Amino acid sequence: MREFRLETGDGRTVCERCARAESPLQRMRGLLGRRSLEPGEGILLRPAGSIHTAFMRFAIDAVFVDADGCVVRVVDSIPPWRAAGAKGAKAVVELPAGAAASVGLRPGEQLHLPV
Repeated sequence: MREFRLETGDGRTVCERCARAESPLQRMRGLLGRRSLEPGEGILLRPAGSIHTAFMRFAIDAVFVDADGCVVRVVDSIPPWRAAGAKGAKAVVELPAGAAASVGLRPGEQLHLPV
């Protein structure tokens, strides 16, 4: 998977090394099999309007984004064996638990997503 740096519209870094999971197989695999996400790591699942943490070993933050890159919902510290989604979301950024709050991500903020 290719990686990119994810930033907000005002230039705050959300994720230093964000992987892109855009094929069905990449999205299905997601973070399965990993023991953790290191600080600065994340994954962009696109297209996706919901996620699950079945079979995962750690909690994550999920940032749901619409087609224009606008944050529609932020769910903090989703533990394993849960699901979350957002109406209107076209992509999801999964981050280490606590990362979204540390950057101050809120609905309505713009993210610079790769084309």
